[in-house]
Amino acid sequence: MDDTIATSIRVASRETANLSSLGLAAAAAAVRNGDITSEAYTTSLLQRARALAELNAFITVDEAGVLAAARNADKARAGGSSAPLLGVPLGVKDSYLTKGLPTSLGLHSLAHFVPREDADAVRAIKAAGALVFGKNNLVEMSYGLTGHNARYGQVKNPHARDRVSGGSSSGSAASVAAGLVPASLGGDTVGSIRVPASFCGVVGFKPTTGRWPRNGVAPISHTLDTTGAFARSVEDCMLVDQVVTGEQAAEFDDCYDLKGARLAFAPRQFLDLIDPEIETRFREIVRRLQDAGAEVVEVDFGEDFNALIQTATWGIFAHETMGAISEFLRRHDIPTTFEAIYEGLKPQLRQAWGHIVLPGGAGATSAAAYQTALNVSRPEIQRRLDTAFVSHGALVILQPTTPCTAPLIEEQATVHIAGQEVSYLALANHTVSASSVGLPGISLPVGLSRAGLPIGLELDARLGSDRELLNLARRIERALGAKSAI
Repeated sequence: MDDTIATSIRVASRETANLSSLGLAAAAAAVRNGDITSEAYTTSLLQRARALAELNAFITVDEAGVLAAARNADKARAGGSSAPLLGVPLGVKDSYLTKGLPTSLGLHSLAHFVPREDADAVRAIKAAGALVFGKNNLVEMSYGLTGHNARYGQVKNPHARDRVSGGSSSGSAASVAAGLVPASLGGDTVGSIRVPASFCGVVGFKPTTGRWPRNGVAPISHTLDTTGAFARSVEDCMLVDQVVTGEQAAEFDDCYDLKGARLAFAPRQFLDLIDPEIETRFREIVRRLQDAGAEVVEVDFGEDFNALIQTATWGIFAHETMGAISEFLRRHDIPTTFEAIYEGLKPQLRQAWGHIVLPGGAGATSAAAYQTALNVSRPEIQRRLDTAFVSHGALVILQPTTPCTAPLIEEQATVHIAGQEVSYLALANHTVSASSVGLPGISLPVGLSRAGLPIGLELDARLGSDRELLNLARRIERALGAKSAI
């Protein structure tokens, strides 16, 4: 190869790597200030996405569309625009409707379905100047925690290609971790943002349920579903939160320590079924938070707490699925039916739906049990969690986001945790507590295991205290020196 050509390729590779390492806020500022053009930035990300196509992080990448939008963004900047996300490409989970761009919901039958409207959250980021880079891969109908999709392929973990990415927002997490996009929209019902954020080593933010708009996003459960985001830092999540909610920009707390912050953790509940290395790292993190000035108190939510949460939350989850999906398809004129979706599911998922989702299934939740979960169990769960927030004055409840690091792809049906073989549903054992009553939660990357796999720390806060949660998470991120992505 000619030396000049070889040098040009090496320079281009370095430039691509440098641009792909930019976080959301940094990329937005660079475009806004004229340090880089949106077209150059977008071109760089497209090159990286092609190079890392094996990750299966995207179902659709709109190369021509996003480049045209980038050129328009550069013209808008030249004309004086200073939109907060001007010219920055974002990923969007393929459960979000996107006007003019295929939206599959992870299904083969909808591979060519093109909506006539955007989901509300997509409309919000576009209004702020962001570009839709493409549609992220996901588990079919967002029903799963490992990132396997029979039609579009297993999403692979950027840290180890033989490991799962987590799910159901699998491609969203992997694309941010691999530097394909600086941020991505995802969805979370029992852990579908926080589990893949933990496994892929990025920040995953689940707002208070209902705080972010859900219109135009394929549902599972109207009680539990939440839209949210992945990014490489808490600051970047704050920026997306500001854009999607339309709230005023958050005031940053510039404290470099945690003095005055009271945090809680419940070892009896969240350190039960957990890999020893995860527990060791978690206790080390707690000590480091204390060294940074935080007061950490132990709480106990009761011997039956985990069983109460599991029964109530999974019961609500499954009972609401059929009605929620049917209504979504009707409201948005999507050319399929619930029955057709069910018949087209991969065998394992069709069997699961037949067992717990269909009204006649052997594991289906009865109407009476559903009402008990809503009106008795959820208030009781909230009351117990409030003992941390009210009785103990804690700002957040700490726990390891997942009880293990990312399992091997070939062992994802049943996973090994603390020497036990358990269902992959156990990957959500910790995230499900916040989901059960709609608390805001965020997963922060807190380093790597001995095998080089990411470990996550979850912070759950009181209902509606999203801004306070984000601010505290940013302080904790700084105190720990946490870094995300690869």
